[in-house]
Amino acid sequence: MKHKIGIVLSGGGARGIAHLGILKALEEFGIKPSVISGTSAGAIAGAFYAIGFSTQEIINIIRKGHFFNFSNILIEKQGLFSMQGFEKIYSQYFPTNSFSDLNIPLYVAATDILNCETVYFSSGNLAQSLMASSCIPLLFQPINFNGTMFVDGGILNNFPVEPLLNQCEILIGIHVNSIKKDASEIHMNDILDRSFHLALSSSVRDKIDKCDLFIEPENMSQFGILDLKKTNEIFDYGYNYGLSIENKLKELAI
Repeated sequence: MKHKIGIVLSGGGARGIAHLGILKALEEFGIKPSVISGTSAGAIAGAFYAIGFSTQEIINIIRKGHFFNFSNILIEKQGLFSMQGFEKIYSQYFPTNSFSDLNIPLYVAATDILNCETVYFSSGNLAQSLMASSCIPLLFQPINFNGTMFVDGGILNNFPVEPLLNQCEILIGIHVNSIKKDASEIHMNDILDRSFHLALSSSVRDKIDKCDLFIEPENMSQFGILDLKKTNEIFDYGYNYGLSIENKLKELAI
């Protein structure tokens, strides 16, 4: 039997907080997913949402958590930081560390860097799957898991619609990496981020038609991928954009 509503959540670092704002707006219109697919930040947001935390509770966890624990610096060839901070948070909020404890089925996309392919996790070790999906290359050490090594799922698939194809009556995609096209100047620390998402944009565009509704707040590049200090601002930006598409949501006839 098909799921009623499937939602795809893109990666995007701190921009993924906008997913939570949009999910809150969707809830207010009576729309809640029955299955989720996400990569990187989208996978993290999806996991907390799928286990039953409200969007506000997830925001509170982000505010008080230490997702980027810079006290765990590792000067190594494969990455500058460990993901120990993430693991501690996941062990606190997902005590049995299993996909089976989620109230909403979840698919997590990660990049197998040794075999050069996307892997989708939907069972087993939840914390390792989330860390594999969000392991930003060079910033974090790759995750050794299931006999191979993983880095950020967004490298090969930043909009993992594939696991939900033909599984849902209605498929909604949320992409939080829109780029401002008329920028007058670009700072050095924005060039890598902007180049990365430009490279990914064509593959994302190819998947838009697979969604019954594609949600993409404008000018998300105004927020940096590590800009957790703007948590409230990013959440509100996503929430207000979600409210603004009420007419499109009505067209879904949910």
